[in-house]
Amino acid sequence: MIRRHPVLAAVTLVYLVAVGLITLLPQSPDSTGSAVARAIVAALRGFPPTAWVTYDGAEFTANIVMFVPMGVLFTLLLGVHRWWLALVIGVAATCLIEGAQLVIPGRFSDVRDLVANSLGTLIGIGIVAAATAARRPLAVRE
Repeated sequence: MIRRHPVLAAVTLVYLVAVGLITLLPQSPDSTGSAVARAIVAALRGFPPTAWVTYDGAEFTANIVMFVPMGVLFTLLLGVHRWWLALVIGVAATCLIEGAQLVIPGRFSDVRDLVANSLGTLIGIGIVAAATAARRPLAVRE
């Protein structure tokens, strides 16, 4: 598959490196990214329509969004008929990340991240499946 889709394979590799850098580099508890995220959430909480936004909810949502490409890219690389393998790869990747975060300074392993990342992978798989189904001629779908 990778030989047939070298650009997709390269994009997938760049994405995986980015996820690795985001999730596996050591962090200090008062990191700039965390401070910026907390400031954004605080600003949203001050606006009545988004007063319900919490840091934990924003972090959970960000983890979902970060793993949607995992589902999309691996489903495209492996084929829709192997969607389950894309899900296994996404869950395995998040298990490896969460396991590694147990020993990385400033990082914390959390089962909620496993749930969010796996959900993101599943959403990505669903996007590809829906797009593939929509592209099929109507006669083939019936």
